[in-house]
Amino acid sequence: MSYSNYLKSLLEKAGTKNKTIVLPEGEDVRVLEAAHIAASAKAAKLVILGEKAEIEAYFSGRGWEMSGIEVIKPETSPRLPEYTKLLYELRKDKGLSEEDAAKLALNYNYFGTLMIKSGHADGMVSGANHSTADTVRPALQIIKSAKKGRSVSSFFLLVFGDTPYLLSDCAIVIDPSEREMADIALDAAESALKFGMTPKVAMLSYSTFGSGKGERVDKVKKAVELAKADLQTEAYKSLGIELDGEMQADAALDEVVGRKKAPGSNVAGQANVLVFPSLEAGNIGYKLLQRLGGCAAFGPVLQGLNAPVSDLSRGALVEDIVGVIAITCLQA
Repeated sequence: MSYSNYLKSLLEKAGTKNKTIVLPEGEDVRVLEAAHIAASAKAAKLVILGEKAEIEAYFSGRGWEMSGIEVIKPETSPRLPEYTKLLYELRKDKGLSEEDAAKLALNYNYFGTLMIKSGHADGMVSGANHSTADTVRPALQIIKSAKKGRSVSSFFLLVFGDTPYLLSDCAIVIDPSEREMADIALDAAESALKFGMTPKVAMLSYSTFGSGKGERVDKVKKAVELAKADLQTEAYKSLGIELDGEMQADAALDEVVGRKKAPGSNVAGQANVLVFPSLEAGNIGYKLLQRLGGCAAFGPVLQGLNAPVSDLSRGALVEDIVGVIAITCLQA
């Protein structure tokens, strides 16, 4: 497996955190291989959900040790009654019956999320065989948002050579309001800090500082105002976050273009956190960078929750899963 130096450093940093990450998709050989690599690198302790005998046979057949890896079959776990009761208590006001709680706790994504809620794990990585909704729904219902009234969003960590970029939101919030876009920008900047980045946040648009007109431009301008106001509060002003916009992608990333289109901006031409005005722009943008630009793309990783849950693309490679495991450790 070849990793950039940057991602090797992420694995090393993850190993210092001593976190436990749940992998609910033990039926997928990509997940098993990623667990082997992450455990061998001592990046995390792994809990794989699935058939114990089958998973142990897979490891044994390849001569792999299972040090740092635990396998749990939810259906026979002694903790299942505890998790069922917890789920019922959390959701009974929403109409969940005890019978339905018992059935839902057997869902591997719910079981993994309940492990986090119970303090038996620090984070979860899923999505190799599940939709984003299947991964996100239990997280929203059980772990919930860390900040009341703020939407949960997502980011991708893209690595070009050894240079990281954080892109948000590319997976969750379809058409963020002005307030939501500002919140996404602030959460993305805080996420970047966890990976050792100095956040320079560009609020993207088809306009740079008034070069274009329209409601979509006005939304980004207002989001910039709201985010900048928040950055002056006690919660943010000591974090060293720089944010500017609205600006086009070339002005955000190219120093020559940035100086021409946005003179005087400390972000233009130097942005490493890119905030999109809509989900379609973010999703299309990251996939173009991945497929045509050759960037390694890790995510989507949820942000704004009380504990980290990461979603994988169903086309994820083994290397992608290993990287997301490391990122989830650093979020925890």
